[in-house]
Amino acid sequence: MAEEQACCVVSVSGPPDASEPPAGPWSCSGVILSRRPGLVLCQGAVFAPFLRDGPDAWAQPRALLPDALRPCLRLLVLQPPAGTRAPALGLDAPAAAAAARSPAGGSRQHEARLLALVPCGAFQQALARAFGQAERWRFGGEAAEDDRRALHWFAWLRVPGLDSPGGGWTARANASCLRKGEGLLACGSPFGALCPDLFLNTLSRGVVSNLAGEENALILTDARCLPGTEGGGAFLPSPAGPRLVAVIAASFCWKGAEWVGLTLLCSLAAILGSSASVLDEAGVAVPPVPGRVAAVQAGGGQDPLGWAALVECGAAWGSGVLLAPRLLLTCRHVVEAGAPLCVTLAPGPSWAATVLGGHVVFATEESSPFDVAVVELEESVPGFVPPRLADTFLPGEEVSVVGFGALGRACGPSVTAGVLSAVVAVAGRPVMLQTTCAVHGGSSGGPLVSSRSGRLLGIVASNTRDTGAGATYPHLNFCIPITVLQPPVTRYRRTGNPAAFAALNRAGEGARAAWRLQRQPGPPRGPPSKL
Repeated sequence: MAEEQACCVVSVSGPPDASEPPAGPWSCSGVILSRRPGLVLCQGAVFAPFLRDGPDAWAQPRALLPDALRPCLRLLVLQPPAGTRAPALGLDAPAAAAAARSPAGGSRQHEARLLALVPCGAFQQALARAFGQAERWRFGGEAAEDDRRALHWFAWLRVPGLDSPGGGWTARANASCLRKGEGLLACGSPFGALCPDLFLNTLSRGVVSNLAGEENALILTDARCLPGTEGGGAFLPSPAGPRLVAVIAASFCWKGAEWVGLTLLCSLAAILGSSASVLDEAGVAVPPVPGRVAAVQAGGGQDPLGWAALVECGAAWGSGVLLAPRLLLTCRHVVEAGAPLCVTLAPGPSWAATVLGGHVVFATEESSPFDVAVVELEESVPGFVPPRLADTFLPGEEVSVVGFGALGRACGPSVTAGVLSAVVAVAGRPVMLQTTCAVHGGSSGGPLVSSRSGRLLGIVASNTRDTGAGATYPHLNFCIPITVLQPPVTRYRRTGNPAAFAALNRAGEGARAAWRLQRQPGPPRGPPSKL
């Protein structure tokens, strides 16, 4: 595949007798941007142990040239053997796949030299706006003592071994054309150079979860990446072949102690813009990054981003979903503080970003298994097109969640994709939906949507937390089926009487047990769930 042939591993090591800094090798992923001349781009943090001035060097506003590094470093670029991913003649598909990953195939290795380490200013500015210091954001593994100052630095390498007379620049696209929910393919090498025969250029699929900065310099995706994939590429699928649109800056994002299940990308166009003078001095002519006409989104014309709202109640905040021009559903725990409500609507086809007041007309009791609140807005949303509601659920179908989790109001609603992993039913009626979408703090109340039909399936209620281990699992989460909510909503809209929702407080013991994450009623009863 083209995206696999465009990616590589970059390895940096010091002299064998060096004790400070560690001799290495230190490694990360990279992308081959050009084969005439051979150029590789990777994340700059891999050079951190070898900076003469230590971490203070990242405070420089200008590019760092090779003399900023300790002498006698060895830079290597590893790429897959040509043709390793092509179907093997005479082999069936499983055998061909096995041959493509055969350790005997090895990888090609090229000597490289550093042209420069370059800071991407547009990405740095977007980072500062989207990820506030007060929220204790960290990037990297759970125990990583990462330095945020290196996140916006990228390294340009000259690799003569990649020169090809008939070569050119890797097919690229401009991130300014991206839309939330659009598909992406990430390619990188987990653990870098640790075991390239097994992990070199591994693929992961996801969607554009959120965007920030000038011309979308900062991109978040729910494609699942691992440490070592930093510097790898994010590609836009297209009929003409994949196009490189961004570079992986951080595989993990943590907000306080919560892993939010998203990967941080930097727009390739932003990096090229910041690197123009460096490349010009090196005699490299960079062709312009082409724009791209975004594909028409599936879902029958439905726009889930237009249904989502940020709901703030005192210090608490979460998400909500509009069902009618003045009617919004959210979770009880989002509004239970009793403070004045502020509802911020994402821009829609007929309205700009709007802030409205509202009041809670109904909230379920603490004893109810369904964590629901109903809000009436003070004004109608002009031109609002209500979502179509689902009446059936298909386990395994592709779904997405829209909500204001983690980033709050900084970047508008985020989109994460997954599958409907389970439908929990009591007496033949669904009472809980489980999905693999990444859901984190602030997503509660947001819409769960079928990617195939565009219909509203339910609202997000929670993700999973293991109280014993103190761990949060964003990819196992629970939603209230819209079939539970649609009958009382219909009665309320007809009568205007909030008592229409009282039945949500009278749910049976089967639904209560499901939402307590316990076995259904009847012997034998197990101990209380620790989830």
